[in-house]
Amino acid sequence: MLSEYVVSLPRADMPVPGPPLPEIALAGRSNVGKSSLLNLLVGRKALARASRTPGKTRALNVYLWGRCYLVDVPGYGWSQASKTERAGWRRLVDARREPSRDDLAFGAVLAARKVPTLVVLTKGDEIPRGRRGERAQAIAEALGMPADDVLVTSARTREGAEEIRDAVLAFLG
Repeated sequence: MLSEYVVSLPRADMPVPGPPLPEIALAGRSNVGKSSLLNLLVGRKALARASRTPGKTRALNVYLWGRCYLVDVPGYGWSQASKTERAGWRRLVDARREPSRDDLAFGAVLAARKVPTLVVLTKGDEIPRGRRGERAQAIAEALGMPADDVLVTSARTREGAEEIRDAVLAFLG
């Protein structure tokens, strides 16, 4: 499936140049692995740049993937951006961490607006295989979501690549 970089948008209210297509946002804390997850999803190693320094992404980076746009959203939490900038961004969760207040608040906003949401736990390879299901269940409960709406992934081992791809394609219909 075609995947390519389209544009970086400094503000969320700016239109994506090109045909109107569904937009799928990858949102979560800084340093959670959003860019790595995007690369895992599209099956390319370096379409989205992954930095070792948290808070480097300051714009919404838009990529064309088949018949939708994937939007790599700046992370919240560690970001080096100002509080005002971070307030404008606000669902990825690092499998090793408990959901933060920001994660919970963001989830509540999405639920209230009835936005279809898939929680993706990144860095799953850093949790022992026997505990991954337990972590996914605990995080789903903390977020008030069904466990079926939570996927465990790892960009390093490619765990969950097919499942997340199938989930996104099912959403697109």
